Amino acid sequence: MSDRYSAAMAAPNTLDELGYYLLAGGPSDPSVVLEEARQGEGLGLGTAFLSERFNIKELGALSGAACAVTSTMRIALATTNHNLRHPIVFASWATTLHRLSGGRFMPGIGRGIVPLQQAYGIPPITTAQMEDFVGLMRRLWHGEVIFGHDGPAGSWPVLHLDASFDEDIPLCLVAFGPESLALGGRAFDAVVLHTFFSEETVQRSVAAVKQAAEEAGRDPSAIKVWSCLATVGDHLDEPLRLRKTVGRLATYLQGYGDLLVATNGWNREVLTRFRSDSVVASMSGAIDAVATDDELEYFADLLPDEWLAASATGTPERCAERVRQELVLGADRVILHGSTPNELAPVIEAYRRLDAPA
Repeated sequence: MSDRYSAAMAAPNTLDELGYYLLAGGPSDPSVVLEEARQGEGLGLGTAFLSERFNIKELGALSGAACAVTSTMRIALATTNHNLRHPIVFASWATTLHRLSGGRFMPGIGRGIVPLQQAYGIPPITTAQMEDFVGLMRRLWHGEVIFGHDGPAGSWPVLHLDASFDEDIPLCLVAFGPESLALGGRAFDAVVLHTFFSEETVQRSVAAVKQAAEEAGRDPSAIKVWSCLATVGDHLDEPLRLRKTVGRLATYLQGYGDLLVATNGWNREVLTRFRSDSVVASMSGAIDAVATDDELEYFADLLPDEWLAASATGTPERCAERVRQELVLGADRVILHGSTPNELAPVIEAYRRLDAPA
């Protein structure tokens, strides 16, 4: 993320190292994004993230709305897939919001969920494609006319925005495995790690990004690595806590459990038992969206405490301490994932008290 932005625009009380997601948990009303953006900025959170779902979470509309109702907070994407939009459309979208927001916008891409892409006929995404794509964006944002591009991201006769452009727009990558972590370090400005990463995985992932940046001749400290930490305090009702923790982790295990389990070094047999469970197999959609409260309680018994411990839970004070621990582990910044600004307010207050004079 640009230091130029931080110095020139961040409000004095901004917690630049903290972010959150807008429309956490997939609400049914997209207009909620307006109030959540205002609330997050009011709490002093440094960055609001948006992720794309194919329902009411189309990022072109949401990111414009979030930029329009805020004045100091960054608006970032984590994430969309680069192959959902033509490169000219993506580059123009980013430039428009970069200027509309006064330099507060950071687009982001990721690999995506393979089973979903297969179902929708979206081509699978490779590391080479994403690296090729980010190179195209940099060139377009600096006014270049690109003739006859034929690379991993695709083939186009001409790509061009405006010869007068000279825009430094930061780009974010949501990274999971070693190839994408290395790509983030050598080609992106920020890297967002996945939720429910163990402490050891966070440390290893940060080190991988920084090493790749150094090997590419870049300043490792300039590449900001975001830990994505499920933050669900016990000031929330238990059914809601279960949905945001057990439900969300179970949903990840539905979509790409093999990768998450392998990345964390968790027991593969637990995942096999989870997937073969008859109640799990009966779910007609994402568990965090369709499971009943009773089913979530049942799923909680299927998941090891170790797996769920990769989150910030308990009192607001305990959550705040767990957030701080992610920074101690090496993350540059932390996304307080899965909760709305109102739900995060007690945690933010407790976090600020950690550094308050006695």
